[in-house]
Amino acid sequence: MTSRNFSGLLLLIVAVLVAGCSKGNQQFKAGTKAESLNDYDTALENYNKALRADPNNTEFKLKAARARFEASTWHVDQGRRLRAQGNLELALAEFRKAQMIDPSSAVAEQEVKATMDQLAAKQGAQTSEPASDQPRLMAGPPQLEPISRAPINMKATNDAKAVFDAIGKLAGLTVIFDPDFTSRRISVELTNVTLEQALNIVALQSKAFWRPVTSNIIFVAPDQAQKRKDYEEEVVKTFYLHNTVLPQELTEIVTSIRQLLDLRRVQQINAQNAIVIRDTPDRVMLAQKIIDDIDKAKPEVVIQVAVMQARRDRLQNMGVQPGTSATLTFTPPTTSGSTTAATTLALNQLQHLSTADYSLTLPGAQANFLMTDSSTHIIDNPEIRVVDGQTAKLRVGDRVPVATGSFQAGVGVGGGAAGGLVNPLVNTQFQYLDVGVNVDVTPRIHLDHEISLKVNVVVSSVTGHATIGGIDQPIISQRSIEHDVRLKDGEVNVLGGLIERTDVNTINGWPGLAKLPFFRYFFSSDSIDHQENEVLIVLIPHIVRLPTMTAENLRSIASGTDANAEVRLENVVMAPRTPQTQSNPVQQAQPPAGAAMPNQTPAAPSTPNPAPATQNPTLRFDPAAASLKPGETATIGVVVQNAQDLYSIPMLLQFNPAVISIEDVRQGGFLSGGTQDIAIVERVDKERGQAIISATRMPNTPGVSGSGTLVGVVVRGIAPGNSQLSIVQVNAKDSQQRPIQMVTSEALIRVQ
Repeated sequence: MTSRNFSGLLLLIVAVLVAGCSKGNQQFKAGTKAESLNDYDTALENYNKALRADPNNTEFKLKAARARFEASTWHVDQGRRLRAQGNLELALAEFRKAQMIDPSSAVAEQEVKATMDQLAAKQGAQTSEPASDQPRLMAGPPQLEPISRAPINMKATNDAKAVFDAIGKLAGLTVIFDPDFTSRRISVELTNVTLEQALNIVALQSKAFWRPVTSNIIFVAPDQAQKRKDYEEEVVKTFYLHNTVLPQELTEIVTSIRQLLDLRRVQQINAQNAIVIRDTPDRVMLAQKIIDDIDKAKPEVVIQVAVMQARRDRLQNMGVQPGTSATLTFTPPTTSGSTTAATTLALNQLQHLSTADYSLTLPGAQANFLMTDSSTHIIDNPEIRVVDGQTAKLRVGDRVPVATGSFQAGVGVGGGAAGGLVNPLVNTQFQYLDVGVNVDVTPRIHLDHEISLKVNVVVSSVTGHATIGGIDQPIISQRSIEHDVRLKDGEVNVLGGLIERTDVNTINGWPGLAKLPFFRYFFSSDSIDHQENEVLIVLIPHIVRLPTMTAENLRSIASGTDANAEVRLENVVMAPRTPQTQSNPVQQAQPPAGAAMPNQTPAAPSTPNPAPATQNPTLRFDPAAASLKPGETATIGVVVQNAQDLYSIPMLLQFNPAVISIEDVRQGGFLSGGTQDIAIVERVDKERGQAIISATRMPNTPGVSGSGTLVGVVVRGIAPGNSQLSIVQVNAKDSQQRPIQMVTSEALIRVQ
């Protein structure tokens, strides 16, 4: 073969190999690599290229569809994170990109609309103005907006209508009265009170109630049940619950709020998992408080069940088992010329008998040399994840049929009394039993991280068969444990260690000789059967979701009187904080007792001296940027600046779990003051990329002011990429449990 022919053959082989390879394999491999790194945008782009190269490849179609879904979901998650940080513009861009990648994504479309509504509300305009014939509905009754909010100081004894009018003029309000309102003479002394406090005090003394009609007009009516029913305005509100699963749970909540608040118009919507209430704003606010306290995600627990069963059978059979019987057969001689054997024998012939006339069959013997040793080990280690209060059932094993009854159908033959029955068929009914490891457990998770378990564990197995009524029935061995126990998180509990031993010793042989030393092995057989069966059941509970009870859920609120349920705002009950030197001179003027109150023009509210501007405390990461390698760790400090009386600071951190993970949280020196211990609680969800960190000083200690490091967050690199480490929520409080507003920042972590 010449070199030219060899080159041509080589080119032909290469062309055949290239033609035989599937189109788009290179792009498909690149997409698979990008998908393994959670770079779904690049993966989708490569899968689409591969699909365009080979449109009929089913694997390419499936991978492209999956990457499209994952990429859209990733951008939706990024948009939600940005929106939680208040960056609505970038969040909207992420949602629109997710919608562009997967136009069928209803979630992306909903998030785009919700974000656009928030942007419009932030800019003071709505995205779509309502039509002229459909005015915008009010969210609730009119709110009082007086001209003056200056503290009221008044002392008077006069008619109730005159007192109401005087207070209204001081605040720039118009007061109107119900025709049935009966004015009576009252004495009031108001010292440094708010407008609402003044109106409430006068209404209480005159047995009346007041309601805003517009922002500057109030209506006063007698405090009677029918009048309140006629004049108290109502609101309609829909509550969407997030954690109820069964309609019975929704019904239980509706029944509770109906009985507690005496609600007349409340309706549950099972299809939408919602509750609709129409009542006064106060009752609706109380209902919202109760629903917020009750609508919590149920705690969950993972229960590790370990069932260990060991069985050992040993059988030993040794010796010679002799026969126990001998047979003697008599055969008398036959008569001469007779064709049949003689059945009788004359006495005079007995003297002629010989050994040929009878036969003796001696017993035989059987030598046994057998030893059997069998060992069986069964280990089951399942895990059960169950919601608090629900029953979880675990079945590991087989379903064995067991006959429960039978009947036979007869067919008549003939007629009348002579008729008979033919039985051609017997029908047998069977029931299937669960044989193996059966676990029924109902947990109840307590706030002190303990779990009460109602447990029923059954370990069964088929150990043999028996024939009953002509049907082969299984013999089921069963070990059952049922009890209630309370354990700590991670505590090991041994439910039962059942040990069963059986020894059977059997001797078969000739009496007397069977017990002689050494000779007994020739005249007897010795059988020893030893059985051991041990079952050990262990339960280990682990709480994976705690009860989410906050201080706000445990806080009680004022709910009014038995006849009139209402809420009170703290800023209405508390006296106004206004310097005494800036009080209104008109309000200080007090008319003489019994004199009519003059029509006074309300003075403009005094302007107190502005307080010096203070800079809001800030939270930042130190360092703000870090580079890691996969598997390498680094400590990022959370630093607070310009804090005033900081006592506790719970915060929620967000990160990309595909790039980094939070491994540990270490104490900083700021909150402890360098001398005291602080309580640090951490909970890291590596799958969602969230970490809840709470640092709190000891009880009965003051807060700390200044700047310093709160905690140190240990971060480990997972895979190459970039991740933002951000603080998405902060609930800082001072020593008086008042909230502290803080400004947060982010840190950029690169994994190379």
